[in-house]
Amino acid sequence: MDPAELSLFAAPPMGEQERMVEAILFASAEPVTLADLERRMPQGCDPAAAVAHLRRRYEGRGVRLVQIGLAFAFRTAPDLGHLMHQERIEPRKLSRAAIETLAIVAYHQPVTRAEIEEIRGVAVSRGTVDQLLELDWIRLGRRRMTPGRPVTFVVTETFLDHFGLESARDLPGLKELRAAGLLDSRPLPALDPVLDDEDAAPSDQSELFED
Repeated sequence: MDPAELSLFAAPPMGEQERMVEAILFASAEPVTLADLERRMPQGCDPAAAVAHLRRRYEGRGVRLVQIGLAFAFRTAPDLGHLMHQERIEPRKLSRAAIETLAIVAYHQPVTRAEIEEIRGVAVSRGTVDQLLELDWIRLGRRRMTPGRPVTFVVTETFLDHFGLESARDLPGLKELRAAGLLDSRPLPALDPVLDDEDAAPSDQSELFED
């Protein structure tokens, strides 16, 4: 057989096999087994030897070639793992009930649960209030000096900071709420003022209900 034909079936040099393994592992989202490497690489290649060479080459680097079960993958060096941490805020879209409750509290604070239910026309579930409390968008205010001394709800500094407000008197309008992903295109229920003390928000709420 012609030597030229033999060269067509000869395995690539080990340096080239390392490059092949490196490319496959970098491009793969999951660890890759030796059997999978062998299927992808040209005939005659020795993926086990290429992996061994590659592992030595990456010793002491920012990423390492590690074995995970029967497969191999590149991973960040353990001592550099802290550099990969990233804080990210993921917006959470509120339910319609939570949006309406939040709007009532924001524009009528301090407001009791009974007053919220009277304005909405339906009962306020404990889960809705708990969600807003957990998000730190509302908090408990002073108790009303009425029979039963019901607790009131007011918005928090976290709520004000989210909308870049100095106080509840600078409350956002409908467009801002929608831009923040907290409101869909459906209108909110009409709200009648229920404020009765010095912590009250502004009585002019027309901006909230204008599309």
